[in-house]
Amino acid sequence: MKVTEILIKPILTEKANAQQESLRKYAFKVNRRANKLEIKTAIEQFYGVNVLEVNTLVVPGKNKTRSTKSGIISGVKSGYKKALVTVAEGETIDLYASI
Repeated sequence: MKVTEILIKPILTEKANAQQESLRKYAFKVNRRANKLEIKTAIEQFYGVNVLEVNTLVVPGKNKTRSTKSGIISGVKSGYKKALVTVAEGETIDLYASI
């Protein structure tokens, strides 16, 4: 797989920002078929940092309902795979450079 196929987008939440500052861990949404070695090489190539550790988890989909004039609409929000990447001490990833 290509680097652009493995990394979908970074996850920018309050919890992810707190982990970036204190633990040097960055969260990314990744392709479900990507394994830890592919994720590690993709981040090292794309951002130019040394990756110490990669932890992955699959976030399950959630049931969503809403009320409208025509009745109740229900659906499922799709799940995704998340990777928590720990970089070497003294290195950072600038996620806000492209915004």
